Amino acid sequence: MQQDTLIIPRYLVPVRPRGTVLEGHGVLLRADRIEAIVPPSALAEVADQATVVNLPSHALLPGLVNTHTHSPMTLLRGFADDLPLLEWLNGHIWPAENRLVDEDFVAAGTRLAICEMLRGGTTCFNENYFFPDEIARVAVESNVRSVVGLPLLDQATSWANEFDEYLQKGLELVDLFEDSGLVEFSLAPHAPYSVSDAGLESIADVSAAREMKVHLHCLETAYDLEHSLETYGLPPLNRLSSRDLLNDRLIAVHMTQLDQDDVAMLADCGVHVVHCPHSNLKLASGFCPTAALLESGVNVAIGTDGAASNNKLDMFEETRCAALLAKGVTGDATAVDAVAALDMMTINGARALGMDEVIGSIERGKKADLCAIDLDQAQTTPLHNLFSQLIYAASASQVSDTWVDGNRVLDSGRLTTLDETAVKEEALAWRVRIGESASHDQAAAQ
Repeated sequence: MQQDTLIIPRYLVPVRPRGTVLEGHGVLLRADRIEAIVPPSALAEVADQATVVNLPSHALLPGLVNTHTHSPMTLLRGFADDLPLLEWLNGHIWPAENRLVDEDFVAAGTRLAICEMLRGGTTCFNENYFFPDEIARVAVESNVRSVVGLPLLDQATSWANEFDEYLQKGLELVDLFEDSGLVEFSLAPHAPYSVSDAGLESIADVSAAREMKVHLHCLETAYDLEHSLETYGLPPLNRLSSRDLLNDRLIAVHMTQLDQDDVAMLADCGVHVVHCPHSNLKLASGFCPTAALLESGVNVAIGTDGAASNNKLDMFEETRCAALLAKGVTGDATAVDAVAALDMMTINGARALGMDEVIGSIERGKKADLCAIDLDQAQTTPLHNLFSQLIYAASASQVSDTWVDGNRVLDSGRLTTLDETAVKEEALAWRVRIGESASHDQAAAQ
């Protein structure tokens, strides 16, 4: 029988109750669950029956939830920077994907992304990319929690040729991984503008029948709004509403083109919004009205987007940017304070995925998904307010240990489920292939 583990950090940040910091407490793990939060008076007794992990200069947090990413695109990190979104997509990213994306590309990129995420304390990621079977397989092998999107488009790609084929292959995959324990699935249309009305209706039917989340880009740029009005005579949100998709199963990503009526509509319908500030800033896409959404009761979570447009999968940096951007956009220094920001990277992400009863906070009975961040660094010294230090000063490089499902997948800075050297060598080999492919295309164009 696996022995219990008792983790004793300097600071325990359970996230729930909100704004709580416990000093001198321990967290007892039994198999894949949190068995108890142990008060200082009981630590010695519990320690006699458990493997003890002492973290004397650390804060222990729930594992971070990256609520929107494209993991395989780590292989395209820095490939086409400093361009507006549509030029970036149409002129560079999509042509490269058409040439290169296959099972091997997806597996290699996903492994690299998981290395980065586990090192940064991310224990669950919400994925949207092609070859979801490979993403799910690599995630299970790496012992990381994931919600893998089933791509749905009207256009042909290397994964499928038309909408019905995408849907059929995806649903077969759900059944295949039913007993994996670490993988769940969502329906992942790319965006309203890339799926027909008939396709949206099919998505709504499957979502309702199977209680599956729908994960899509929405109102990322002004183009999304203009295209929808011109093509369908409706703004994107109204079009989604007319197809029964505006509900608490919808995870809407980016949302930079919202007005007050849109915010109220999202709140009324229970839609979850994922904010990806670095990607939006880099591509000059606009600003998600985070403060207004939160004030209206909309659940707002944090996503890094893919490394091709960020260019990192660092949830600490992403959340700090979200908090600071909210202050700058509103002119209100109290907008999105440090406690609210920590919620966005933990429990809010879990809630968006329908997993807030399972992950997102350190509570008895929840899954043992945790991360420890070493505060004994120059940038986090001195410590006056722990929440401020975590949001405004700490970085992913300070994460020393990560647990997923009770397994210590990052142990004192060493990954235990991935051979990081081999993963990086694989990525470097892909860099050569990507460069050769781009050079060939440039020569052909001349």
